[in-house]
Amino acid sequence: MRVAPRERLIVALDLSSVEAADAMVKRLGDSVTFYKIGYQLAYAGGLHYARTLADAGKQVFLDLKLHDIGNTVAEGVKGVSRLGVTFLTVHAYPQTMKAAVQARERSLQILAVTVLTSYDDRDLAAAGYGAGVRATATERAKHALEIGVDGLVCSPAEAANLRAIVGPEMLLVTPGIRPAGAEIGDQKRVSTPAAAIAAGADYLVVGRPVIAAENPKAAAEAIIAEIEQQETKE
Repeated sequence: MRVAPRERLIVALDLSSVEAADAMVKRLGDSVTFYKIGYQLAYAGGLHYARTLADAGKQVFLDLKLHDIGNTVAEGVKGVSRLGVTFLTVHAYPQTMKAAVQARERSLQILAVTVLTSYDDRDLAAAGYGAGVRATATERAKHALEIGVDGLVCSPAEAANLRAIVGPEMLLVTPGIRPAGAEIGDQKRVSTPAAAIAAGADYLVVGRPVIAAENPKAAAEAIIAEIEQQETKE
């Protein structure tokens, strides 16, 4: 993948207000070019802010994990397409993925979420799934490839296996990234930046290790340096 190391880091703006998010973006400055907006910020004015970031030349990953009847998903995707964001997530169910792929407009890329990084095999069993994380992610990746989804969201633990299935063209975006020694919080399937890149990830999503750091810019630069160092080994 021919993307600069700096562009492979996506900082999750998991903050409660647009004002807090904008202050963080200003603190990070030119160190970060790509941001993720999830539920917390999206429902506090983040959709409008996504357009603001895009207009300012930043790339935006809108993490809404859409999943509904086909028509509802399609109309939602059309609306998001007009915001100028780069990525939008949907859950990796065939009907949902098909509707999203058919409805995407402009340069919007659809990412399918395989299995949340806060889940393990026990969580899937409790939710009624007969297969574990690896098997479920594998099956959903195969469906996504057939449907023409642009990329997958998966944990670093599944990245190498899924890369072998989907080939080099489909994007792999990995949350659950924790620098060595960082708290894992509510995540269960985590990895260091270097290990995720080595496993085949294209983009790394990092939230708390950057935005909760005493010096967020230095934390981001350290992750970018680790990405770059790993790239030189490949």
